[in-house]
Parts: sequence; structure tokens; C-alpha cells
Amino acid sequence: MSQTDKTTVLQPKKKSKLTLDDIQLFLLSLPTTIWFIMFCYVPMFGILIAFKKYKVAPGKGFLWSLVYNSKWCGLDNFKFLFSSNMKTTIAMFRNTIGYNIIFIVLGIVIPVALAIIISHLYSKKLAKVCQTMIFLPHFLSWVIVGYFVYAFLATKEGLVNNILIGMGLDPVKWYQKDGLPYWPYILVFLNVWKNVGYNMIVYMASINGIDGSLYEAAVIDGASKHQQTKYITIPLLKPVIIIMFIMAVGRIFNSDFGLFYRTTRNSAALYDAFVTLDVYVYNSLFNSTIPTYGYASAAGFMQSVFGCITLVTANAIVSKFDKESAFF
Repeated sequence: MSQTDKTTVLQPKKKSKLTLDDIQLFLLSLPTTIWFIMFCYVPMFGILIAFKKYKVAPGKGFLWSLVYNSKWCGLDNFKFLFSSNMKTTIAMFRNTIGYNIIFIVLGIVIPVALAIIISHLYSKKLAKVCQTMIFLPHFLSWVIVGYFVYAFLATKEGLVNNILIGMGLDPVKWYQKDGLPYWPYILVFLNVWKNVGYNMIVYMASINGIDGSLYEAAVIDGASKHQQTKYITIPLLKPVIIIMFIMAVGRIFNSDFGLFYRTTRNSAALYDAFVTLDVYVYNSLFNSTIPTYGYASAAGFMQSVFGCITLVTANAIVSKFDKESAFF
């Protein structure tokens, strides 16, 4: 053994010390950690409601009522999701999954296209104005959007019907059976209009982080804007697009309750067009004379399990083709 090797063997290992930077990073992450523990992990104890016939005990707390006053019922709370007629069950899962597939595709294609277009604008002021106008609907609640939609589609006072009458056409009863064929397109449009701005900001931030020297070299080589987008922007956006796609797939069994309930005003004539898992659970609980907390908990638990399965599956498929772009 050489002298160098002996020195290396005999030299004691240095113990890692807690630095000031470590303490600062810990303190910065502490509020978020506490928030996640309190609002994400502690409430997971409530999953037990999905497997119990929850009954509130007067004068007792939630935990006492759950543990001592509620009987185990197995999977009975899950059966109610399939207890309605087959037509409603099929429509519920078809709408939940079908709409989400459309939202995932359009939620990637349109924001990426808008982010690339705005990033190519020469006027920075115009780019900021366009960015703000597209992002603004994201801050509106579905209650407000629902009133705006009703102002456009009301049978008598609605703007759209007034235009149709002015053109000599018959008005459409949008919230009755006559409007049923149009509502899938309306719901897709509203979702894209409200959420495209948020996704666009994510992609624009990624575009702004691309090294400008790559574009300068492409210009010197005579590459057009189309070629720069095809060979520089989109390939470098691919990891972000894949991550956004995987996260969206994990929510494929969830639906935006405000979109499907508020904008349609829960019209019975439009039920086949907007009934989703969340809307079905809400209507079942609202119309029930006896509080059935276990139904809502069972539906949420099922959505979480199925969402986790789809997320892991999508990530596994992506990792087979491109491990570096996988979420985990």
C-alpha cells in the first residue's frame, strides 16, 4: 500500500455540520411543511368515514362520533355510486373521463401555441397586455362566470337569442332540451377560456428560461421562426409539457364542480350533458333526507385511488420512452 493510500485510510472522516444556509432553508420550508401536515396528512384520518356509517353524536366531537358512535359498513358507501340506473352511471363516468381527456389535449396544445406566439411579439408592451388579458379569466369564480353565461343564453333577455331574433331566426331555449346538443361545446369552450391563461404562464416562464444564444446561433444559420420553434423551443419545452400532462392525467377522475354545476344551473333537461362524478355526489347528498357523509367520502377516496393509479401508469409509460422527462 502506498503512502498516499495509508494517509487516506488513517484520515478520519469529517462530520457534516449544520450550516447557516441549512437553517435558513429549513425555516423557509417550515410553514409549507406545517401547512401540508395540517391540511393534507392529518385529514387523511377522515378516510375512515368512507368505510363507516357515520353518525353524529350530540354533544360529542368528530373523532368520538367517528370512532365510537359509527359502525363499520364495509363497501356499502361505494355501492351508491352504482346504485342508480345504468344510463346515469354510464353518463357520469363518460362525462367525467371524456371531458377531462378533451381538457388535457386542449390544455396543452392551446397554451403552448399561445405562449410561443406571444414570445415572438416584438412589442413587449403588447405581449404583456395580451398575457394579462388571457390570464385574467383565471381569477374569476364560476359563480360570476355562470351569471355571465346566463346573461348571454337566457331564453328571453339573453344576448344570443336577441341576435338570433334580429337575424330572423328562432330563439334557442339553451337551458332546456333544445340546448342539449350545444352544451358539450359550451363547457369545453368555458374551461379553455378560463384555464388557458394559467397554463400559458407556465410555458412562457419556461420559454423565457431558454438560453438566447441558441436563437442567435439559429438566426446566423438562417433558421426561420418556424424552424426555431420546431428545433429549439418545442424540444426544450418537452419536459415541462410532459410534467403538466402527467399531473393532468392524475386528475382525470375529478371534475370542476363549478363549471358543470353553476354554468348549467343544474338544469334537469341538460343532465346527460353535464353530470359528472362530483355533480352526481352533490345532487345525491342534497336530495337525501338523511345526511350521508360516507357517500361523499367514498367518492373522494375512489377518485384519489383511481387518480393515483392513472398518474403512476402515465409516469411509467413516459419513463419507458424518456426517463429524464418522467415525473418520478
